[in-house]
Amino acid sequence: MNALDKRQNAYRADLADAALRDRVEAPRYVEGVLQQIVVPLANVHAKPSADSMMITQALLGETLHVFDIADGWAWIKLDADRYVGYIRAESLHDHVNSPTHRVAVASTVLFPKPDLKTQPVLHLTFNSQLAVIGQTGDYLALATGGFVYAAHCVPANTLESDYVSAAEKFIGTPYLWGGKGISGLDCSGLVQVALQSAGKSVLRDTDMQEQTVGVALHINDLDTLRRGDLVFWDGHVGIMCDPSTLLHANGFHMAVVKEPLVEAVARIAVKGNSITSLRRVQ
Repeated sequence: MNALDKRQNAYRADLADAALRDRVEAPRYVEGVLQQIVVPLANVHAKPSADSMMITQALLGETLHVFDIADGWAWIKLDADRYVGYIRAESLHDHVNSPTHRVAVASTVLFPKPDLKTQPVLHLTFNSQLAVIGQTGDYLALATGGFVYAAHCVPANTLESDYVSAAEKFIGTPYLWGGKGISGLDCSGLVQVALQSAGKSVLRDTDMQEQTVGVALHINDLDTLRRGDLVFWDGHVGIMCDPSTLLHANGFHMAVVKEPLVEAVARIAVKGNSITSLRRVQ
């Protein structure tokens, strides 16, 4: 039997998700405890250490299940994309608020009072989920504390009509391995955040997206590409803005950029990496 992908299945030598009881052997099985992200952006690490690789991020309002907490670190599985990793326990709370709104701009500010001059402030990124309990003037009051400018938010069930436009909000954002916010993101993080804002469920990593998002196009049909199509290389993905322009977060520019697809193909080919597939989102 092939081993289950540990990126999406919570099991390790000492314990496992109770849902895997019939699929993996473990000395102890645990039912995950539902909790919610209560900080603007929480880093998810491969190991319970701040200097361990950041493998993804969780945004304010995201829910997850906790299987273990030790030395200030929670071993978790995110609900939205089923990603498994370690997160600081202080980023979580067991009281879960249902989101009423989400942040619809690339970045906004969380104020302690409904006044743009108040300090200190925190920054919220696109797609953060907010539980609004009231409004004072132009500001929404959040159940978790603080106020957000109302015009920067939309009702939680309001979807982006064009996920490419959502991705374009991040042009110029730094490249950050594992990132999913305005402070930095990676190629698959950009694709995931953009598609999620349009109501499409998307897994986290490039290889996962290549296997599950949309339908495959013929790999030689570059001339038929259109806005919204995805182009995959081994370990990389980009979004077509139009039939000839690629939008992607990449390590060459260390940023989210638009560039001619032919230039990206040629540059990546120098490193021995060719396009592996083309996919059309439905």
